[in-house]
Amino acid sequence: MKFTVIVERGEESGYVVHCPELKGCWSQGSTIPEALERITEAIAGCLEARDEPTR
Repeated sequence: MKFTVIVERGEESGYVVHCPELKGCWSQGSTIPEALERITEAIAGCLEARDEPTR
């Protein structure tokens, strides 16, 4: 599965990343590779939470 990821410079430092296809899926990192690693983890978490049955 492929998702779009937007990388932007943080206001003070580092990078902010988000996935527009998954509302609320944001992360950050001090370098671009770190931010991309973290958004990959965030995407996995968002998909897992979306697929969990509600009780």
